[in-house]
Amino acid sequence: MPGTPKNFGRDVMDRWADLRPHDTALYLIDSREQATRWSFKDIQGLSDRTARWLVDQGIGFGDRVMVVLGKDPLFWPLMVALNKIGAVPMPGTTQLTSQDLWYRMDTAKAECVIALPIIADRMKLGDRSPLRCQISVGPEADTPSGWSALDLEIINAQNDSFPFSPTVNADPCLIYFTSGTTGHPKMVLHNQAYPFAHRITAEYWLGLGQETLHWNVSDTGWAKAAWSSLFGPWMVGSGIVVDPMSGKFSAPDLLNILRAHPITSLCAPPTVYRLLVQEDLRMLRQSSLRSLAGAGEPLNPEVIDTVREMTGLTIRDGYGQTETVVLIANPPQFPVKPGSMGKPAPAFDMAIIDQEGHALSANQEGDIAVKVRPDRPAGLFVEYLGDSEGTRSRFVGDYYITGDRAYQDADGYYWFVGRADDVIISSGYRIGPFEVESLLIEHPAVVEAAVVASPDPIRGEVVKAFVVLKAGVVGDEALISSLQTHVKEATAPYKYPRRIEFVTELPKTISGKIRRVALRQSEWSR
Repeated sequence: MPGTPKNFGRDVMDRWADLRPHDTALYLIDSREQATRWSFKDIQGLSDRTARWLVDQGIGFGDRVMVVLGKDPLFWPLMVALNKIGAVPMPGTTQLTSQDLWYRMDTAKAECVIALPIIADRMKLGDRSPLRCQISVGPEADTPSGWSALDLEIINAQNDSFPFSPTVNADPCLIYFTSGTTGHPKMVLHNQAYPFAHRITAEYWLGLGQETLHWNVSDTGWAKAAWSSLFGPWMVGSGIVVDPMSGKFSAPDLLNILRAHPITSLCAPPTVYRLLVQEDLRMLRQSSLRSLAGAGEPLNPEVIDTVREMTGLTIRDGYGQTETVVLIANPPQFPVKPGSMGKPAPAFDMAIIDQEGHALSANQEGDIAVKVRPDRPAGLFVEYLGDSEGTRSRFVGDYYITGDRAYQDADGYYWFVGRADDVIISSGYRIGPFEVESLLIEHPAVVEAAVVASPDPIRGEVVKAFVVLKAGVVGDEALISSLQTHVKEATAPYKYPRRIEFVTELPKTISGKIRRVALRQSEWSR
């Protein structure tokens, strides 16, 4: 019901603090691989005191707050605190550039930001009008001029009492930005029922419970963090691991952490597993690890087989979106068909449908869809804020269409075929081609550009650009490097084209639209 009282901070975290005050909520591993434990009672106290401080800074119910903290431990009590006061966090990855950050702030009409000092510097507030609230998380000595400092010492000096906001199901909870296929990133709005719907993510797919310690290697700026670094595990009382890794992924570092700490469950994108199988994984047979999950893109069957041979554990794929909780997965104890997405989660009436919204028979390719009539399931996004047409386009008949295509076999397993749009998934990152193309065209040497996915044995896919140059410009290695640098400097670095091919023209429709599908098919048939 829209008016049903619902608040994750109060109803879940405070409840665990009462029932299991001393149990591990956060397992924090530092750069020396030493661990500190924060209990559920610790999180309750930290979040209450943080809420008190945030209210004093002028943050209140309904305020949209950009949060860019990476894996700083204060991310977790801050997110709970924002929920308790009814504010609406907008998590972002630390890879966002100044342009990315301001696009999100301006589009959302946000006046508050909570970020690491390096992000605060990157935003260059001196070039713009001051925000109503700008908070730098870290030591005061590292805080840029004009920003308010927030660290653990400041939080612990606060009073626990604060004006709690009694949110209900229909109230906004958080906003994620997702890569667009034909434009800029969209704002995905979730309501207060969203965190609670992640119980199915934790129980059906990840197999978490009160005795587990779960490690998701994702940055906190991605929706995957909501799935298994925040709401999912804590809905079922599982402990969450916070690792010290930042920047480039290291397979040896990950294995050292798994060997040295009592981690029972790991979730990582296929790119991580592709790198891990190049190491000796037999050591994991003597670790506490009991569960492996993969998400973000389809996982190669050969990687699943290799990991199983070395560890005795089976990587279980799960499927969902920024707009949803887990929809399809391979749950624990169920037979896994390597390469399959698994079966629909019990909370969802899933189908493969045609363009008219009719369910298809087994082994027929179509759109992956979720039935939303007569009852809309919890966990599905509310809307794309500011884009009513984009929201309407995702619903056909009685269904929400995910934009991905698959088929269902006779046993009910779903098999991913491809994306209905042109989004590129590289190392688990979703990248919209329009933004990269737009940046390439800004370069003085470029006339036109088309960006598609190109197959890669490690990342699954990488960004490849087909570029038409201006007359007289020579396409050489120096220009390739220049184009790549141009994109890196203008947007998050994971979006830059790792491969560039110079062409004299691009394939187009009669109406003049670039046929990316032709380029993609040619690339994948090589």
